[in-house]
Order: sequence, then structure tokens, then C-alpha cells
Amino acid sequence: MLKISNLAYAQMLGAAYDGLPDEACGLLVGSLTEATAPIFHVCRNAAESSKLYSIDGRDFMRIDRAAEDAGLEIVGVMHSHTHTEAYPSPTDVAVAPDPTWHYIIVSLRQESPVLRSYRIVDGEITEEPVVVL
Repeated sequence: MLKISNLAYAQMLGAAYDGLPDEACGLLVGSLTEATAPIFHVCRNAAESSKLYSIDGRDFMRIDRAAEDAGLEIVGVMHSHTHTEAYPSPTDVAVAPDPTWHYIIVSLRQESPVLRSYRIVDGEITEEPVVVL
């Protein structure tokens, strides 16, 4: 189970819409051991694509350093799906960089956005509940 703040939740949904027509992306910061992500940072999608995302390297370094300075860590990544459901695509699985991370997908396919979270370990996808605090 991943626990995210109400603010992070709202920021992820906003980022998904702001990123249109491309996929949006960002990093979640908090505690891996407690599975909490109170902080969300929007990142530039270096792929500039409506079908895939790539966290900008400068954004990653800036956020990683700030998290470490605050005694926190990157706990996961969020990206949006502009026209498909909130489920990891084969590309998402292939590029999942860290098996300890939480992978949030916000789908804009429906009238209302759908947010779901997954763990991706050795290509195996497991959905996990998300609690908004």
C-alpha cells in the first residue's frame, strides 16, 4: 500500500492535464520503508511524446539531491496515459528503473482521471492500493 498526501494527489492529476497532449511525469519523494509519498515534483518529459515518458536527467538530479538533503528519498515515479487505461504498458515495464519504487499511472482516458499504483519487479506487475491522506 502506498500512502500519498492530498496535495501530491492533486498535483499529479493537475500535472497529467497540464502535460497534454504529451504524457506528463514526475517523481514521488518520501520514505520507501514506510511507503509514504507526501511530496510530488513535476518533471519535464524529455521524450516529449504522447506515448512514452522519460524523466529529464536534470530534474532527476535536482530532486534526488533535495530529497537526500531533507533525509528523504525518491520512492517512485508518476506518469500519465493520455488515451489508454491506468495499467503499465510493455514499454513502461521495460524501462522501470528500480524494483523498490512505486509506479503511479494517471489515465485521462475516461471523463474523470483514474490513478493507480503498481510495483514492477523482474517484469511482474502487481497493483497496490493507494491511500490519500
